[in-house]
Amino acid sequence: LNPPKNPMEQDVESPAGIRKPKLPKQAREDQPKQLAEMDRAKKIQRYVQKDGKCNVHHGNVRETYRYLTDIFTTLVDLKWRFNLFIFVLVYTVTWLFFGLMWWLIAYLRGDLDHIADAQWTPCVNNLNGFVSAFLFSIETETTIGYGYRVITDKCPEGIVLLLVQSVLGSIVNAFMVGCMFVKISQPKKRAETLVFSTNAVISMRDGRLCLMFRVGDLRNSHIVEASIRAKLIKSKQTKEGEFIPLNQTDINVGYNTGDDRLFLVSPLIICHEINQHSPFWEISQVHLAKEELEIVVILEGMVEATGEHAHS
Repeated sequence: LNPPKNPMEQDVESPAGIRKPKLPKQAREDQPKQLAEMDRAKKIQRYVQKDGKCNVHHGNVRETYRYLTDIFTTLVDLKWRFNLFIFVLVYTVTWLFFGLMWWLIAYLRGDLDHIADAQWTPCVNNLNGFVSAFLFSIETETTIGYGYRVITDKCPEGIVLLLVQSVLGSIVNAFMVGCMFVKISQPKKRAETLVFSTNAVISMRDGRLCLMFRVGDLRNSHIVEASIRAKLIKSKQTKEGEFIPLNQTDINVGYNTGDDRLFLVSPLIICHEINQHSPFWEISQVHLAKEELEIVVILEGMVEATGEHAHS
C-alpha cells in the first residue's frame, strides 16, 4: 500500500505539475504560424495594394509646372470631388467674366442711364444691371436664347464680344465635357470583377516545380486580347555592392510559349516554372518564408462592351 500523502503536499502544487489545456494538433501547429504571419504583415508594407493601387507617394516634387503642361491629364487624374469643383468653377468664372464685360459695355455706352428712354437703342435690349448682364452671358454661352435680351446691330463692340464669347465658350465646353467623358469612361471599375486567387502555391506539375495562381472573370462580357505579366519586387545588391531597393524582375508566365495570351472565359491557372532562369531558383523553401518580396500580377486587355483598355 502506498503511504498517505501529506495534506500540506496536497494543497501545494509545483509549477511543473500544472497541466496546460491540450489543444488540437492543427491548432498547436497553426498558432505560431499565424502569429508569425501577423507580425510579418505589420512590418512589411505592400508595394501594390490588393485593390491595385500603388502604395507609392511622390514627395519633394519641385518642378510642379510640369503638371500644368498637360492640364487635361492632370484634371482626369484628380479625384471626383476636385474634378466636379473645377468643372463648376470654370463655368461660373466664365459666365461672371463675360457678364461683367456685357455690363461694362452697357455702362460705358450709357445704356444704364437710358433704361426708360424708348428712343435710345441700347447694345443689349432689356439689360438694366449686372444681374441681367450675367443672365445674358449664360444665355449666350449656353445658346439658350430666351428671346427677352437680344443684342442689337448698333453695337459693334458687343458683336465682337459675342464672337469672342461664342468661340471661347465652345472651347471651354469641348475641354470640360471631354474631361468629364474620359473621367466617366475610365474602365477602372471593370477591374474589380477580375479576381485572383487569395494565395499562390508552389507544387509539382508535370514533373516540374511551378509557382501557380488562378485568375477569373466574373462578368459575361469578356476581356478581349487579354494578356498577363508578373513582376517580382525585391531589393537587390549587385556584385559591385550597389543596393537597389524595390528591384523589379520579370517572372515568365508563358511569354515564350504564348501562354500569357489568355482566353479568359473560365477561370485559368497561371503557371511559372521555377528553373535556372527563374528568380526563385536560388531561394530555398526555408528562406522563402523569410524573404521580403512581393509578386505583382498585371492583367491587361480590352473591355468587349466599350472597347476601352483595362488593366488589373
